[in-house]
Amino acid sequence: MNEYAVIPQPASIKYTEGNFKCEGLPAVFADAGLFENEVDVFNIQTEKNFDIKVCTNNPACIRLLKTETPEDEGYRMEIIADEIRISSATSVGMFRGLQVLRQIFLSHFDDGVLSIPCGVVEDRPCFPWRGLMLDCARNFFSVEFIKKLLDSLCLHHVSIFHWHLTDDQGWRLPVKKYPLLTELGCKRYDSRERSYSQHFYTEAEIREIVAYAAARHIEVVPEVDLPGHTNAALAAYPELGCTGGPYKVEERFSVFEDVLCAGNDGLFDLAQAVFETLADLFPSKYVHIGGDEVKFDRWNECPKCQKRITELELDGAPQLQSWITYRLTGLLAKYGKVAIGWDEILENTEKFPLPENAVVMSWRGSEGGNKAAELGRRVVMSPNSSGCYLDHKHIDDPEELGRKWVGTVAKAFHLTPITDEMGGDAGSLVLGGQGNLWTETVYAGKLAEYLIFPRICAISEALWTADKNRDIADFHKRLLVHRRRLDGLGLLHYTGPLE
Repeated sequence: MNEYAVIPQPASIKYTEGNFKCEGLPAVFADAGLFENEVDVFNIQTEKNFDIKVCTNNPACIRLLKTETPEDEGYRMEIIADEIRISSATSVGMFRGLQVLRQIFLSHFDDGVLSIPCGVVEDRPCFPWRGLMLDCARNFFSVEFIKKLLDSLCLHHVSIFHWHLTDDQGWRLPVKKYPLLTELGCKRYDSRERSYSQHFYTEAEIREIVAYAAARHIEVVPEVDLPGHTNAALAAYPELGCTGGPYKVEERFSVFEDVLCAGNDGLFDLAQAVFETLADLFPSKYVHIGGDEVKFDRWNECPKCQKRITELELDGAPQLQSWITYRLTGLLAKYGKVAIGWDEILENTEKFPLPENAVVMSWRGSEGGNKAAELGRRVVMSPNSSGCYLDHKHIDDPEELGRKWVGTVAKAFHLTPITDEMGGDAGSLVLGGQGNLWTETVYAGKLAEYLIFPRICAISEALWTADKNRDIADFHKRLLVHRRRLDGLGLLHYTGPLE
């Protein structure tokens, strides 16, 4: 082939005469003390991809140069006959350039020889938040699978790994002050295996994943869902519920009536212990607190919740949720963290407005993002109507894997984080967007791969590449090449129609 076929599409590519040729993998050089992590990761990845070692005495080489350009993630790559030069002002920009080179290697390495068309690539992202959410509460995924996923995500310039760690079906986060969360809260009957499963991540495993992601310039944002989706927590500590139980870790997949009791101060004791744990384990300044799909039935019936409503002079149970969001946001701020919530946190805020620093993740279409931006709140767009829900089917076919809804690759490609409804400066509040893989029906890593790829490739282009440089027909052409890269990386992926 005679083109780079990079995904996401760079800002500029200009081809020149000739080819860079090299037997084996060329060595990477940088000035002492510069880009050491980026070189190490790139070498590890390419040696694993091609099962050969870097040739340190090869006359053809890759040279990394530090510049003073202000672009944080921007880079410039020049490929000439005997050398590849990548220039950037930052380590993250250099890493993005090396990942583009890794893509090119995957398509231009044949029988031990690299042959790459000469050219110049200049690039920078449109949005800083380019994410993927993986639900490890409904089904558990191993450390090794997550590492494999991170290596594939950084290839596409994904910058955020949103890690959903708790839900009705399992609690995967160790909290020292609440040991039953992982002794009881992650134990669930598995009808497939006809036995109980019990999985959670140890502190050492979490630190390992966070460090692995950081080396690949991916920020890990943890999610602990509060005050709903908490049956696993209630099974461990039933006194935190309105009825006192009994509760169980759910093997069913639905939205349940039982939530944490808003009239019980133990809710905030639990939250503080959780936030203390997250602050210790996760360097990210963001913590996702969920806040979605809370049913108010229990709060309407609970004497303690009704007393709280009276004390706070609220109009009803729904306003308890905005009060809880207000309290949780304040608790997180003490640890230097910023709260993110699903777009339900915009509702019932008459008495307790959404704190100004909170971030809204819009999932029920784009309306939540539009409203949040109108109110001056920062936004991450992941609308379930725009191909961002990766648990949905790729196409409308009864034989396809996924839930009954459809999110095509083309829909994902056409994701528009800044909508037409965002007037004035509202668009500047949009951090970016992400794809979400909920795993109610996804019990194995290979199934997860099939649902993620290539939709995350399309989402990454929607978030990285300027609209003027994006074209669905050109993306399809590049994807034909890119699919062979995914094959080479051992990733199962959907290969059907884009529409």
